Amino acid sequence: MQQKDYPFYGSREAAGIRAAHQTYAGIATPLDLYDALRGIWCADTCAPRLRAGWMPENRTLGQCSITAFLAQDIFGGEVRGMQAESGGIHCYNVVCGVIFDLTSEQFGEKAKHMVYGEDPLQERESPEHFGKEEKRKRYEYLKKALADAQGQQQNKAEELARQSAV
Repeated sequence: MQQKDYPFYGSREAAGIRAAHQTYAGIATPLDLYDALRGIWCADTCAPRLRAGWMPENRTLGQCSITAFLAQDIFGGEVRGMQAESGGIHCYNVVCGVIFDLTSEQFGEKAKHMVYGEDPLQERESPEHFGKEEKRKRYEYLKKALADAQGQQQNKAEELARQSAV
């Protein structure tokens, strides 16, 4: 069976990463997380300074830090941050030496020229991240929406199992 192509940096390598914590049923790899978040990322989870440019066709715009910290919750590893052209910090994950950036597609063609590696570690409680109340709230919203979506999928699976047992 051929693997689906994913539009984010490091997707092929990320397929081998496994969840360190079984917090979310159905999220075993970063690919599963990406698939789930595609239906959750929205203008409300986008960074406020980028919100005016957010659109469904570019769902990952302004989602990097909250997504990277959520991925860290699930897969462990580090969150690193590179200087973005906009002046902010663009966050991505490093797990067991594998670099992946679930939100790299927001940069379009420029993503092909991004250089990942020894960027500074990012701490979630820093002033740049969860020291900002709005960012913490966006992260909590994303986390809850993922839990709700996974719970709905689990309920559907259980219902189908009950129906087939009858």
